[in-house]
Amino acid sequence: MKTLKLGDILVREGLITQDQLNEALQMQKHRRKPLGEMLMELGYIDEETILNALSKQLNIPYISFKGGMLKMISGQQLDRLLPYDVAVRYVVFPLNKTEDNTLTCAVNDPLDIILQDNLARITGCNINFVLSSKQDILQAIEKYYGDKDLLRAAIKDAEEIEEGIVSVEDMNRTYSIDQLIAEAEDAPVVHLVDLLLHQAIKQGASDIHIEPQRENVMVRYRIDGKLQEVPPPPKKLHMPIVSRIKILAGLDISEKRLPQDGAMSVKIKDKVIDIRVSTLPVLYGEKVVMRILDKSRVPLDLGRLGFEKAELEAFRKAIHSPYGLVFLTGPTGSGKTTTLYAALSEINTLDKNIMTVEDPVEYRLGHINQVNVHPDIGLTFASALRSFLRQDPDIIMVGEVRDLETAQICVRSALTGHLVLSTLHTNDASSAITRLLDMGIEPFLLMPSLLVVVAQRLVRRLCDECKEPYEPTPQGLDKMLVERGIDLAYKPKGCDACNHIGYKGRMAIHEVLSIDDEIRIMMAKGATSQEIKELAIKKGMKTLLENGIEKVKDGLTSIEEAISAIV
Repeated sequence: MKTLKLGDILVREGLITQDQLNEALQMQKHRRKPLGEMLMELGYIDEETILNALSKQLNIPYISFKGGMLKMISGQQLDRLLPYDVAVRYVVFPLNKTEDNTLTCAVNDPLDIILQDNLARITGCNINFVLSSKQDILQAIEKYYGDKDLLRAAIKDAEEIEEGIVSVEDMNRTYSIDQLIAEAEDAPVVHLVDLLLHQAIKQGASDIHIEPQRENVMVRYRIDGKLQEVPPPPKKLHMPIVSRIKILAGLDISEKRLPQDGAMSVKIKDKVIDIRVSTLPVLYGEKVVMRILDKSRVPLDLGRLGFEKAELEAFRKAIHSPYGLVFLTGPTGSGKTTTLYAALSEINTLDKNIMTVEDPVEYRLGHINQVNVHPDIGLTFASALRSFLRQDPDIIMVGEVRDLETAQICVRSALTGHLVLSTLHTNDASSAITRLLDMGIEPFLLMPSLLVVVAQRLVRRLCDECKEPYEPTPQGLDKMLVERGIDLAYKPKGCDACNHIGYKGRMAIHEVLSIDDEIRIMMAKGATSQEIKELAIKKGMKTLLENGIEKVKDGLTSIEEAISAIV
C-alpha cells in the first residue's frame, strides 16, 4: 500500500480530477513543493480532506492535536530517542514505543519511505506511522519538547565557538574589538540570543537576567513576578552574548567598566516588541537585564485590571473629572504605571491634549505626548512639568512624585484646571496623604485638589487548568478565611499549561480611597494615616487585605499569594 501515490489516491476517491492532478504535477516541476501543498495552493482541496483520504485508503489512523491524541507517552524518554532538531527537520512527532522496539510517530506524509528509513536508522527502532497535519505536529513538538530543549540545542551549537582572548574576570584587560564583533555575529550566538528573546516573550516574561558567576553564567526569566532559571550557556559564551545584545541595543561594546542603557525592538508575527537593555559591571563580568515591553500582553483596559465594581466606578469618576489629583501608590513592580496607562487609554480622545513625563517611557501611546526625563542634561520631572504648563495641556501624567518641587507643581496644576495622574511609594492609600503633607505640601492646597488615592499590589492567578479546591481549617493563614465564613478555597497544583508552577498570569488587588468632605476635614485637622484609614473603612473602603481575600474567595488566587503580596 505504501507504493501508492497521493495524487492517485485523491483521484480514485473523486476528490480531484485527473486534469487538476496534471496541472498540480506540472506546476510542481517548477515550484518544487509537495504535491499536497500545490493542490491546496491551487484551491482544489484542503489539508483535512487530503489527510482523511489518506487515512481511509492506507488504513492509517488520523489524529489531531486538538483531539488530545497527539502526545508523548510519559516515562519513555522519547524526546531523547528522537531529538528536537530531528523532529523539527522531518516534521515528525514520537508518540510511544512498544516492547517489541516499534516506535510510533505522527507524520504528515506516511508514503515517505525515505523518511521511514532515516528514522529507523536514527532511533534504532522499527517505525510505525500515524497521520497528522504539519501544523498539529509542530504544535505538539513545541509543547512536549519544551523551551528548555530548544535552548539546550541552541547552546550546543554555540559551544563550537572558540574561546577568545577576552577574560571577563579581568575587567581592565585589553582585547580585540574585531574579534569580539566577529564572535557576537557568529550564527550560533545570533541564534541563541534570538531564541532567548523569543522564548522569554512566548512565556510572558517581563525581564531577562544574564548574570556572570565565577564558573558559569546564570540566565533567568521573570515570569509573573518570580525569577525562573533556564538552561545556561557555558562561561565562554558570556562575552559574545553580551556583545551581541549591545550591538542590537546600540551600546558601546568596547566599554565594559561602566553601566550602559539602550533599547531595541524585535518583531514576532507582525508584532513589534520594545526591549530596554541595561548593562552593569559586576564582579565576574557584565550583567545584562532586558526589560520586555510587550504592550499586547498588558491589558490597558481598566475593566480587566481586577477592580471591584464599586472601586472601578470611584476610580473612573476621578479620571473623568476635568481637574484634580489622582495618585497610584505601592512598591516597585506593583503595576502602578500599567494602571495609569489604562486610565490614559480610557480618557484619551482627540479633543484632549495629554502629556506624560516618565523615567523612562515604557509604552508608546497614540495621540499622547510622552517625554523621557534626562537628569544629566537638566530634564527632570519638575523642569518637564514647568514646560508642560506652557504647552496647553488638559491631562498630565507624572511617572513618580519624588520631591517637594514636583509635588508642588502637580498640586498647583490640579488647582488651575488640569487633571494630574501620578504615583507614590507608600504601603497603603491613606499613607499617601500624610506622605504629601510630610513633603511640605500645605493642607489647604492638597484638600481641594486630591480626588482619589489607589493602593495596588499584584498577585499571581491560580492556573484554571489545575487549581485544587480544599476546605480551609482554622490553622495558619486559612484562619482568616474561616473567620470570614469562607468554606471553600483553591490552592496551586501544577500542570503543563502553567509550566508546573500552579499559577499563570497576574492580577491586581486594590484599595481605593475616595476623597470626600469628611476626609478633607480630617486632613485639615492633621489626622494620622491610620485615623484617615479607619474613617475610610467605616465609609465602605475595602483594604488591600479584604480585597485580596475576596479574590481568594472567588477562586482567583491562593491565600498564601494574597498575603505575601500585601505583607
